[in-house]
Amino acid sequence: MTTETPAEEPAGADRDFAKLWAGQSASLLGDQIMVLGLPLLAVAALDATPAQAALIPMFLFGPFLLLGLPAGAIIERLPRRTVMLGCDALQAVCFALIAVLALTDSLSLTGLLALVGVAGCGTVFFQVAYTSYLPVLFTGEKKLHRGNARLFLSESVSRSLGPVIAGPVIAFVGVAAAVALNSLTFALSVLAVAWIRIREPRKPAQARTRERGWLIRDVGEGLRFFIKHPRLEPVILCGTVYVLFLTMVEASLVLYSRAELHLGAVGIGLVVGAAAAGFPVGNLLSGRLVERWGMARTLVAGAFVSVLGLVLMPLSGSLGSVAGLVAGSVIHGVGEGAFGPTSQTLRQTDSPPELLSRVNSVQRFLLWGSIPLGSALASAVIAGAGLSAAVWVGALGTVLCLPVLVRKGIRAQFRGHPVPGADAAADAALPAPPAAAAQPLDT
Repeated sequence: MTTETPAEEPAGADRDFAKLWAGQSASLLGDQIMVLGLPLLAVAALDATPAQAALIPMFLFGPFLLLGLPAGAIIERLPRRTVMLGCDALQAVCFALIAVLALTDSLSLTGLLALVGVAGCGTVFFQVAYTSYLPVLFTGEKKLHRGNARLFLSESVSRSLGPVIAGPVIAFVGVAAAVALNSLTFALSVLAVAWIRIREPRKPAQARTRERGWLIRDVGEGLRFFIKHPRLEPVILCGTVYVLFLTMVEASLVLYSRAELHLGAVGIGLVVGAAAAGFPVGNLLSGRLVERWGMARTLVAGAFVSVLGLVLMPLSGSLGSVAGLVAGSVIHGVGEGAFGPTSQTLRQTDSPPELLSRVNSVQRFLLWGSIPLGSALASAVIAGAGLSAAVWVGALGTVLCLPVLVRKGIRAQFRGHPVPGADAAADAALPAPPAAAAQPLDT
């Protein structure tokens, strides 16, 4: 929603954003090292099969299916910075335990999956709080998009450099050391978030009241807003379909490179890292594309380019072309790099402040919740038809996200038509305030 004049940004917003950006960049780099490290730890140290190793993302992201929707309603009533601190600390402890158990030969596959699952619970609450925190610092749409683009740029760079760094680290000091490094990056993120000085405005007493049935009611309000919104609904559902099938590709790619292309740890790191080189390009282009084309056309173009690159990946792999595989994924990265910050800015500007955490929780529930489903699907296809088939099914499946996107308000705006009903979605979702709460607040 952009009908109101943005409030003045708090003093020190740019400095505090730099702290948030630095902390996130550190933990994101560690996460991407785990993309290579955890499957190799499972296969090399725990004698897991490729199908079992492909289940690791299911335990990491499975908590989004259980906690994704309630997380938004709970975080609406808590300081988001405090939530971020606690969740980063929890993840640091979990990965430190994995490293210690691996180094002492005490780690089992069951223990690995359990600790990954606990870390996943922390990821749920951190992600919802984190994606809802930026509007506390930046109130204008242009600065919001620039901030989102920088955060996505860090994600993109980490996706490029993480696997490249992970290969030599694992080869030189072992996979357990890579897991310990990931724990250290979360500890650095804790310090960076703790250093942030700007605090959220204190929530009204009414918003903190936990009367009977408040959780179900608040979750329902967020879902109604999402379902009725003409732009957010197609964008989020498009992302859900896309991530479901993209996960099949990503869950299979490391082991596919190892088994089908006969690459070692360093080679796999180079393939996966180089394939993500397109993300920063898309991130940097996204702001200019939105200014020139508008959000709807930028989103459609980004989705189309991303799907095109993904389809080229198994085609190149089947021909034995590592260079073609990398080129296809670079193209995919450019598209996704433009789509990501644009869709996040859309959520932040089209959602009322009192619904933003709940809208973000719906998005995380659907998108990140589809990751364990895609992981399980990849495991089933790998077990039944092999790694190559899993990559093909995943790549071709992402095509289905395009008709899901080009509907409702996105289709209207793509054609240059006005988008009716965006403001009405909030009115339909939020109940009328009771008479006692209608008194003006001194804000």
